[in-house]
Amino acid sequence: MKLNERSLAFYATCDSPADNAGFLYKRGERHTAYHRRWFVLKGNMLFYFEERDSREPVGVIVLEGCNVELCESNESFAFAIRFGGAKSRTYVLAAESQADMESWVKSLSRASFDYMRLVVRELEKQLQEMSRGLAGGCGGSREPPGPWKPNPSGLEQCRERLPALPAILPKENGCAVWNNALGAERLPGTSGCGGHDEDESPRPPPLPPRRRVSNGEAAVAESPSTFCRLHEQYSREVARLRQDWQQRRRDPQP
Repeated sequence: MKLNERSLAFYATCDSPADNAGFLYKRGERHTAYHRRWFVLKGNMLFYFEERDSREPVGVIVLEGCNVELCESNESFAFAIRFGGAKSRTYVLAAESQADMESWVKSLSRASFDYMRLVVRELEKQLQEMSRGLAGGCGGSREPPGPWKPNPSGLEQCRERLPALPAILPKENGCAVWNNALGAERLPGTSGCGGHDEDESPRPPPLPPRRRVSNGEAAVAESPSTFCRLHEQYSREVARLRQDWQQRRRDPQP
């Protein structure tokens, strides 16, 4: 693999976010002494600098085909980056604390593209299982579920439960008779007020009782203009009854 030094130096020092960064002790290749270096992990490349403010990295480790594991060393919190092959180099590093070592081992183990491919395959497998589960829950259809549709509103449901009314209601003495149109047969003792029948269908309000015509009164002719006369007649009767009731309150009988 050919790497451009300028491109690597720019990538190592640019403002792109790093996956991990911090000081580690690196053991030399020829000498077993450890040197404190500033490490920066970006993608699958591990850069190390002499100092934190250095402008160019001293070296880079491409984390492909490697294993990150703990190792025995004179330094505490040591771990190694091992590559396959007889002539491959093993990098021995040491952290400053247990927490730093665990953080670096975790991030370095997930830095390679091989690990990312495994993650993508696992996610694809889970997605396929979820798709099959959804298809099985929809009656075994393999087609994706259609767009969500809301349930009918309460008004539409009530309309479905309402009984159909006749086009022309029957009339008695010129007035529409609800009881003849909707379930005139009613159990004895039931109230005539609005409510629900046994089949949970709403009942229309009952008709008011008819006023009996006395001998001295003439039957009122049914016409659109009779409403005003009826209103005046009933209002006078109500006023007379109210006056009698007030009179009885003022003069209670012994």
